[in-house]
Amino acid sequence: MVAEDTSHRKHALVVEGGAMRGIFSAGVLDGFIDRHYRPFDFCIGVSSGSTSLASWLANQRERTYDIITHYSCSPKFINFRRFAMGGHWLDLDWLWDILAQEHRFDMDAFTAQSMPFYIVTTEIESGRAAYIHANSENIEQALKASCSVPIAYRDYPVLDNIAMTDGGIADSIPVCKAYEMGANEITVILSRPLGYRKKVTKAPWLIRRAFKEQPHLAQAMLERAERYNSAIDFISNPPLDCKVNVIAPPKHFAVGRLTTDQTKLHDGYNMGLALANVNQLSPK
Repeated sequence: MVAEDTSHRKHALVVEGGAMRGIFSAGVLDGFIDRHYRPFDFCIGVSSGSTSLASWLANQRERTYDIITHYSCSPKFINFRRFAMGGHWLDLDWLWDILAQEHRFDMDAFTAQSMPFYIVTTEIESGRAAYIHANSENIEQALKASCSVPIAYRDYPVLDNIAMTDGGIADSIPVCKAYEMGANEITVILSRPLGYRKKVTKAPWLIRRAFKEQPHLAQAMLERAERYNSAIDFISNPPLDCKVNVIAPPKHFAVGRLTTDQTKLHDGYNMGLALANVNQLSPK
């Protein structure tokens, strides 16, 4: 762990993923745009949390909202029948292609800003987390890798000749990593209400069987609950030299991983907007 730098408080922003539950972080970050709130020294995103951060860094208000409520709800993206016939349940190839045509990421705005942005992925062979420092050349592929849910998306995006998948497997809430990187203040946006703790899988044999060709990835999946709950413990009881600000959905947040109900998604987004109360966080 890195000791506190007394000459400068380093403030990190960490955003959890969770597929469609990312609608909450989309609302929070759009609220940050509205309030011109950007005091962070670096940011780390996981899965849908990384896509929310990318839109925020490029100052593209409501882009993530549009992606989740429109494109991600399309049967061209989410389609169990296609999956049952051997295709993708969640077709990231289609999603990335259509966004490039109709709702392009503002690369110029992203490269013009200076905040370091790290995207969490999981290495297939080792099962370890990789923290990709995003730039104009790797950001699209890194985001795709971080959002690639194993089995639901049948391919593994490759970065630097390494096959990657969903960052949430190896590090769902990278607050400990932010602390190791020198942050002595961390603002974390969660995608589940406070008090949630992940349960250990009841069928470890099934995971080992499904990923028998990737045993380290299977082991990372089996250890995910322990790592997730350790991150929650860090948030609840941070080191004495670290302050943690938590923004989490309320108990009645009704969005699940694959929710497509427009009312629930819209309500979840508005909850995030309402909770982007920068007056309770550190000043700019």
